[in-house]
Amino acid sequence: MNKDLNLHADEWVEVRSKEEILQTLEKKGQLENLPFMPQMFNYCGKRLRVYKRAHKTCDTVTLTGGRQMANAVHLEGIRCDGEAYAGCQAGCLIFWKDAWLKRVTHNGKSEESSQQESQSGHHRPNATTCTEADVLAGTRAKHEKDSDEPRHVCQITQLPSATIHLPMSRISQYLEDYTSGNVTLNRMFRGFVYAGYYRLSEAGIGLGAFMRWLYDRFQTLWGGVPFPRKRGTIPAGQRTPECTLNLQSGELVRVKRYKEILATLDTANRNRGLLFDAEMVPYCGEVHRVFRCVHKILDEKTGKLMTFKNPCIVLEGVVCQSRYTDCKYCPLFCPRAIYSYWREIWLERVNKNNLGVAEAKADEVAC
Repeated sequence: MNKDLNLHADEWVEVRSKEEILQTLEKKGQLENLPFMPQMFNYCGKRLRVYKRAHKTCDTVTLTGGRQMANAVHLEGIRCDGEAYAGCQAGCLIFWKDAWLKRVTHNGKSEESSQQESQSGHHRPNATTCTEADVLAGTRAKHEKDSDEPRHVCQITQLPSATIHLPMSRISQYLEDYTSGNVTLNRMFRGFVYAGYYRLSEAGIGLGAFMRWLYDRFQTLWGGVPFPRKRGTIPAGQRTPECTLNLQSGELVRVKRYKEILATLDTANRNRGLLFDAEMVPYCGEVHRVFRCVHKILDEKTGKLMTFKNPCIVLEGVVCQSRYTDCKYCPLFCPRAIYSYWREIWLERVNKNNLGVAEAKADEVAC
Protein backbone atom coordinates (compact mmCIF):
# COMPACT_ATOMS: atom_id res chain seq x y z
CA MET A 1 0.00 0.00 0.00
CA ASN A 2 2.77 2.44 0.90
CA LYS A 3 4.24 3.61 -2.39
CA ASP A 4 7.94 4.51 -2.32
CA LEU A 5 8.33 7.94 -3.97
CA ASN A 6 12.09 7.95 -3.40
CA LEU A 7 11.89 11.64 -2.49
CA HIS A 8 14.99 13.82 -2.24
CA ALA A 9 15.80 16.87 -0.12
CA ASP A 10 14.45 20.13 -1.61
CA GLU A 11 11.83 18.40 -3.78
CA TRP A 12 8.29 19.78 -3.68
CA VAL A 13 5.34 17.63 -2.67
CA GLU A 14 1.62 18.06 -2.18
CA VAL A 15 -0.06 16.65 0.91
CA ARG A 16 -2.97 14.43 -0.09
CA SER A 17 -6.57 15.20 0.77
CA LYS A 18 -8.05 14.18 4.10
CA GLU A 19 -10.12 11.48 2.41
CA GLU A 20 -7.12 9.97 0.63
CA ILE A 21 -5.04 9.92 3.80
CA LEU A 22 -7.78 8.35 5.91
CA GLN A 23 -7.94 5.51 3.40
CA THR A 24 -4.29 4.66 4.11
CA LEU A 25 -4.76 4.41 7.88
CA GLU A 26 -5.70 1.59 10.17
CA LYS A 27 -8.63 2.10 12.54
CA LYS A 28 -6.27 3.40 15.23
CA GLY A 29 -5.03 6.16 12.91
CA GLN A 30 -1.66 4.66 12.03
CA LEU A 31 0.19 3.47 8.94
CA GLU A 32 2.90 0.89 9.58
CA ASN A 33 2.64 1.74 13.31
CA LEU A 34 3.33 5.44 12.64
CA PRO A 35 0.48 7.73 13.79
CA PHE A 36 -0.99 10.35 11.50
CA MET A 37 -1.39 13.12 14.06
CA PRO A 38 -4.48 15.40 14.11
CA GLN A 39 -2.60 18.64 13.36
CA MET A 40 -1.28 17.10 10.14
CA PHE A 41 -4.74 17.49 8.59
CA ASN A 42 -4.07 21.26 8.52
CA TYR A 43 -1.59 20.70 5.68
CA CYS A 44 -3.86 18.68 3.40
CA GLY A 45 -3.75 20.08 -0.15
CA LYS A 46 -0.74 22.29 0.61
CA ARG A 47 2.54 22.18 -1.30
CA LEU A 48 5.65 21.94 0.82
CA ARG A 49 9.33 21.28 0.32
CA VAL A 50 11.10 18.16 1.53
CA TYR A 51 13.61 18.99 4.26
CA LYS A 52 15.27 15.57 4.37
CA ARG A 53 14.45 11.96 3.74
CA ALA A 54 13.63 10.35 7.09
CA HIS A 55 15.12 6.97 6.28
CA LYS A 56 16.77 6.80 9.70
CA THR A 57 16.31 8.41 13.08
CA CYS A 58 17.54 8.36 16.65
CA ASP A 59 15.95 6.26 19.39
CA THR A 60 15.16 8.56 22.31
CA VAL A 61 12.64 6.07 23.72
CA THR A 62 14.51 2.83 24.39
CA LEU A 63 18.04 4.07 23.54
CA THR A 64 18.77 1.01 21.40
CA GLY A 65 20.73 2.91 18.75
CA GLY A 66 19.88 4.07 15.24
CA ARG A 67 16.50 3.16 13.80
CA GLN A 68 15.50 2.66 10.16
CA MET A 69 12.15 3.86 8.79
CA ALA A 70 10.69 3.01 5.39
CA ASN A 71 9.25 5.50 2.91
CA ALA A 72 9.14 8.70 4.97
CA VAL A 73 10.38 12.29 4.86
CA HIS A 74 10.50 15.42 7.01
CA LEU A 75 8.98 18.53 5.44
CA GLU A 76 10.62 21.92 5.76
CA GLY A 77 9.64 23.73 8.96
CA ILE A 78 6.69 21.44 9.79
CA ARG A 79 6.91 20.61 13.48
CA CYS A 80 4.40 19.26 15.98
CA ASP A 81 2.47 22.07 17.73
CA GLY A 82 1.62 19.84 20.71
CA GLU A 83 -2.05 20.90 20.81
CA ALA A 84 -3.34 17.33 20.75
CA TYR A 85 -0.75 16.30 23.35
CA ALA A 86 -1.54 18.44 26.39
CA GLY A 87 0.52 21.34 25.06
CA CYS A 88 3.83 19.48 24.67
CA GLN A 89 6.48 22.05 23.69
CA ALA A 90 9.10 19.70 22.24
CA GLY A 91 8.36 20.87 18.69
CA CYS A 92 9.48 17.64 16.99
CA LEU A 93 9.81 17.44 13.21
CA ILE A 94 6.87 15.45 11.83
CA PHE A 95 7.36 12.24 9.87
CA TRP A 96 5.38 12.03 6.61
CA LYS A 97 4.90 8.70 4.92
CA ASP A 98 5.17 8.71 1.12
CA ALA A 99 1.59 7.37 0.95
CA TRP A 100 0.37 10.73 2.35
CA LEU A 101 2.15 12.79 -0.33
CA LYS A 102 2.25 13.43 -4.07
CA ARG A 103 5.35 14.58 -5.91
CA VAL A 104 5.01 17.96 -7.67
CA THR A 105 6.59 18.01 -11.12
CA HIS A 106 8.54 20.85 -12.72
CA ASN A 107 5.41 22.15 -14.46
CA GLY A 108 3.71 22.58 -11.08
CA LYS A 109 1.30 19.67 -11.40
CA SER A 110 1.07 16.70 -9.04
CA GLU A 111 2.74 13.62 -10.49
CA GLU A 112 -0.36 11.45 -10.63
CA SER A 113 -4.03 11.78 -10.02
CA SER A 114 -5.75 9.79 -7.32
CA GLN A 115 -7.78 8.05 -10.02
CA GLN A 116 -4.63 6.82 -11.77
CA GLU A 117 -3.22 5.63 -8.47
CA SER A 118 -6.38 3.68 -7.69
CA GLN A 119 -6.24 2.00 -11.09
CA SER A 120 -2.56 1.09 -10.67
CA GLY A 121 -3.15 -0.38 -7.21
CA HIS A 122 -0.97 2.09 -5.34
CA HIS A 123 -3.80 3.59 -3.33
CA ARG A 124 -6.46 1.14 -2.20
CA PRO A 125 -8.89 1.88 0.63
CA ASN A 126 -8.50 -0.05 3.84
CA ALA A 127 -11.07 -2.68 4.63
CA THR A 128 -11.72 -0.82 7.89
CA THR A 129 -12.06 2.87 7.08
CA CYS A 130 -10.44 5.23 9.54
CA THR A 131 -12.18 8.47 10.47
CA GLU A 132 -10.90 11.82 11.73
CA ALA A 133 -12.41 10.93 15.12
CA ASP A 134 -10.32 7.73 15.13
CA VAL A 135 -7.17 9.77 14.50
CA LEU A 136 -7.99 12.03 17.44
CA ALA A 137 -8.80 9.03 19.66
CA GLY A 138 -5.48 7.50 18.65
CA THR A 139 -3.59 10.24 20.49
CA ARG A 140 -4.48 8.63 23.82
CA ALA A 141 -3.40 5.19 25.06
CA LYS A 142 -6.29 2.81 25.57
CA HIS A 143 -7.18 0.83 28.68
CA GLU A 144 -6.42 3.73 30.99
CA LYS A 145 -8.04 3.78 34.39
CA ASP A 146 -9.91 6.89 35.46
CA SER A 147 -7.30 7.50 38.13
CA ASP A 148 -4.38 7.13 35.76
CA GLU A 149 -2.48 10.15 34.48
CA PRO A 150 -3.26 10.53 30.74
CA ARG A 151 -0.83 8.72 28.46
CA HIS A 152 -0.44 10.11 24.97
CA VAL A 153 0.50 8.36 21.73
CA CYS A 154 2.44 10.39 19.16
CA GLN A 155 4.93 9.65 16.40
CA ILE A 156 7.86 9.79 18.81
CA THR A 157 6.38 7.47 21.45
CA GLN A 158 5.70 5.03 18.58
CA LEU A 159 9.16 5.20 16.99
CA PRO A 160 10.34 1.81 18.30
CA SER A 161 7.27 0.16 16.73
CA ALA A 162 7.43 2.14 13.48
CA THR A 163 11.13 1.42 12.84
CA ILE A 164 13.67 -1.38 12.91
CA HIS A 165 17.17 -1.43 14.37
CA LEU A 166 19.84 0.12 12.17
CA PRO A 167 23.42 -1.01 12.88
CA MET A 168 26.03 1.74 12.68
CA SER A 169 28.10 -0.49 10.39
CA ARG A 170 25.44 -0.75 7.69
CA ILE A 171 27.09 1.03 4.75
CA SER A 172 23.87 1.43 2.73
CA GLN A 173 22.57 4.09 5.16
CA TYR A 174 25.46 6.41 4.34
CA LEU A 175 24.96 5.88 0.62
CA GLU A 176 21.32 6.88 1.08
CA ASP A 177 22.39 9.90 3.16
CA TYR A 178 24.24 11.16 0.09
CA THR A 179 21.94 10.06 -2.76
CA SER A 180 18.88 11.49 -0.98
CA GLY A 181 20.51 14.91 -0.72
CA ASN A 182 20.48 14.77 3.09
CA VAL A 183 24.26 15.11 3.43
CA THR A 184 26.96 16.58 1.22
CA LEU A 185 30.18 14.70 0.52
CA ASN A 186 32.12 17.36 2.41
CA ARG A 187 30.03 16.99 5.55
CA MET A 188 30.11 13.21 5.26
CA PHE A 189 33.90 13.19 5.00
CA ARG A 190 34.28 15.45 8.04
CA GLY A 191 31.81 13.33 10.01
CA PHE A 192 33.73 10.13 9.35
CA VAL A 193 37.06 11.78 10.18
CA TYR A 194 35.75 13.02 13.52
CA ALA A 195 34.09 9.69 14.35
CA GLY A 196 37.33 7.79 13.72
CA TYR A 197 39.43 10.34 15.61
CA TYR A 198 37.07 10.31 18.61
CA ARG A 199 37.04 6.51 18.84
CA LEU A 200 40.82 6.39 18.69
CA SER A 201 41.06 8.99 21.47
CA GLU A 202 38.77 6.81 23.60
CA ALA A 203 40.53 3.52 22.79
CA GLY A 204 42.49 3.45 26.06
CA ILE A 205 45.92 3.54 24.45
CA GLY A 206 47.10 6.50 26.52
CA LEU A 207 46.81 9.11 23.77
CA GLY A 208 43.39 10.55 24.65
CA ALA A 209 44.56 13.77 26.35
CA PHE A 210 47.17 14.44 23.68
CA MET A 211 44.71 13.83 20.84
CA ARG A 212 42.15 16.19 22.36
CA TRP A 213 44.86 18.86 22.75
CA LEU A 214 46.05 18.33 19.17
CA TYR A 215 42.46 18.53 17.89
CA ASP A 216 41.96 21.89 19.60
CA ARG A 217 45.25 23.25 18.28
CA PHE A 218 44.39 22.28 14.72
CA GLN A 219 40.87 23.74 14.96
CA THR A 220 42.19 26.99 16.43
CA LEU A 221 44.32 27.58 13.32
CA TRP A 222 41.26 27.99 11.10
CA GLY A 223 38.55 28.94 13.60
CA GLY A 224 36.91 25.54 13.78
CA VAL A 225 34.90 23.89 16.55
CA PRO A 226 37.00 22.73 19.56
CA PHE A 227 36.94 19.12 20.70
CA PRO A 228 33.22 18.79 21.57
CA ARG A 229 33.34 16.06 24.21
CA LYS A 230 35.17 17.66 27.11
CA ARG A 231 33.92 17.22 30.68
CA GLY A 232 32.57 19.68 33.23
CA THR A 233 34.63 20.29 36.35
CA ILE A 234 32.05 20.32 39.16
CA PRO A 235 32.18 17.04 41.15
CA ALA A 236 29.13 14.81 40.83
CA GLY A 237 26.62 15.46 43.59
CA GLN A 238 27.61 19.09 44.08
CA ARG A 239 25.10 21.80 43.22
CA THR A 240 25.66 23.41 39.84
CA PRO A 241 25.27 27.20 39.42
CA GLU A 242 22.19 28.87 38.00
CA CYS A 243 21.22 32.21 36.53
CA THR A 244 17.84 33.81 35.87
CA LEU A 245 17.57 36.13 32.87
CA ASN A 246 13.79 35.83 32.31
CA LEU A 247 14.38 35.60 28.58
CA GLN A 248 11.37 36.14 26.31
CA SER A 249 10.56 34.97 22.79
CA GLY A 250 12.21 37.17 20.18
CA GLU A 251 15.09 38.38 22.35
CA LEU A 252 18.61 38.12 21.01
CA VAL A 253 21.19 36.19 23.00
CA ARG A 254 24.79 35.13 22.56
CA VAL A 255 25.77 31.59 23.49
CA LYS A 256 28.68 31.76 25.90
CA ARG A 257 32.09 30.36 25.07
CA TYR A 258 32.55 26.62 25.49
CA LYS A 259 35.06 27.13 28.30
CA GLU A 260 32.58 29.28 30.24
CA ILE A 261 29.83 26.69 29.85
CA LEU A 262 32.07 23.83 30.98
CA ALA A 263 32.58 25.72 34.27
CA THR A 264 28.82 25.38 34.94
CA LEU A 265 28.69 21.61 34.34
CA ASP A 266 29.30 18.63 36.59
CA THR A 267 31.46 15.71 35.49
CA ALA A 268 28.42 14.18 33.74
CA ASN A 269 28.14 17.39 31.67
CA ARG A 270 24.85 18.40 33.32
CA ASN A 271 23.60 21.58 34.89
CA ARG A 272 20.70 20.95 37.29
CA GLY A 273 20.01 17.73 35.44
CA LEU A 274 20.09 19.14 31.89
CA LEU A 275 22.75 17.70 29.60
CA PHE A 276 25.03 19.97 27.59
CA ASP A 277 25.51 17.79 24.53
CA ALA A 278 28.41 17.73 22.08
CA GLU A 279 26.01 18.82 19.31
CA MET A 280 25.57 22.16 21.12
CA VAL A 281 29.27 23.07 20.99
CA PRO A 282 29.24 24.45 17.39
CA TYR A 283 26.79 27.15 18.52
CA CYS A 284 29.09 28.50 21.24
CA GLY A 285 29.88 32.18 20.65
CA GLU A 286 27.05 32.62 18.12
CA VAL A 287 24.11 35.03 18.33
CA HIS A 288 20.59 33.61 18.08
CA ARG A 289 17.04 34.65 18.74
CA VAL A 290 15.01 33.06 21.55
CA PHE A 291 12.22 30.92 20.13
CA ARG A 292 10.50 30.07 23.42
CA CYS A 293 10.88 28.95 27.00
CA VAL A 294 10.00 25.27 27.39
CA HIS A 295 8.11 24.19 30.50
CA LYS A 296 6.59 20.82 29.53
CA ILE A 297 7.17 17.97 27.11
CA LEU A 298 5.96 14.41 26.75
CA ASP A 299 8.01 11.68 28.38
CA GLU A 300 8.69 9.65 25.25
CA LYS A 301 8.91 6.38 27.19
CA THR A 302 5.60 6.68 29.07
CA GLY A 303 3.60 9.14 26.98
CA LYS A 304 2.86 11.17 30.11
CA LEU A 305 3.29 14.92 30.30
CA MET A 306 6.45 15.94 32.11
CA THR A 307 6.90 19.42 33.62
CA PHE A 308 10.41 20.81 34.01
CA LYS A 309 11.43 21.97 37.47
CA ASN A 310 13.73 24.46 35.77
CA PRO A 311 12.41 25.75 32.41
CA CYS A 312 14.88 25.82 29.54
CA ILE A 313 15.32 27.88 26.40
CA VAL A 314 14.95 26.91 22.74
CA LEU A 315 16.69 29.10 20.15
CA GLU A 316 15.55 29.67 16.57
CA GLY A 317 17.32 27.38 14.11
CA VAL A 318 19.46 25.74 16.79
CA VAL A 319 19.05 21.98 16.45
CA CYS A 320 21.01 18.75 16.75
CA GLN A 321 22.91 18.17 13.50
CA SER A 322 24.25 14.75 14.50
CA ARG A 323 27.82 15.78 13.66
CA TYR A 324 29.46 14.54 16.87
CA THR A 325 27.21 11.68 17.96
CA ASP A 326 28.75 8.75 19.80
CA CYS A 327 26.16 6.54 17.98
CA LYS A 328 24.86 5.02 21.23
CA TYR A 329 21.30 5.99 20.42
CA CYS A 330 21.68 8.45 17.56
CA PRO A 331 23.11 7.52 14.13
CA LEU A 332 25.62 9.71 12.37
CA PHE A 333 23.84 12.26 10.10
CA CYS A 334 20.46 11.66 11.73
CA PRO A 335 17.98 14.05 10.01
CA ARG A 336 15.55 14.47 12.94
CA ALA A 337 16.90 17.94 13.93
CA ILE A 338 15.77 17.93 17.57
CA TYR A 339 15.78 21.32 19.29
CA SER A 340 18.65 21.86 21.72
CA TYR A 341 17.65 22.87 25.26
CA TRP A 342 19.63 25.66 26.93
CA ARG A 343 19.98 26.84 30.51
CA GLU A 344 19.91 30.62 30.86
CA ILE A 345 23.33 30.48 32.51
CA TRP A 346 24.74 29.32 29.15
CA LEU A 347 23.39 32.45 27.42
CA GLU A 348 23.82 36.20 27.68
CA ARG A 349 21.78 39.07 26.32
CA VAL A 350 23.27 40.89 23.37
CA ASN A 351 24.68 44.33 24.14
CA LYS A 352 22.25 46.96 22.85
CA ASN A 353 25.12 48.84 21.18
CA ASN A 354 25.65 45.85 18.87
CA LEU A 355 21.97 45.08 18.39
CA GLY A 356 21.76 45.87 14.67
CA VAL A 357 24.68 43.64 13.67
CA ALA A 358 23.52 40.86 16.01
CA GLU A 359 19.98 40.91 14.57
CA ALA A 360 21.29 40.55 11.04
CA LYS A 361 23.47 37.58 12.02
CA ALA A 362 20.69 35.86 13.98
CA ASP A 363 18.17 36.24 11.17
CA GLU A 364 20.69 34.91 8.66
CA VAL A 365 21.32 31.79 10.77
CA ALA A 366 17.59 31.20 11.39
CA CYS A 367 16.88 31.32 7.66
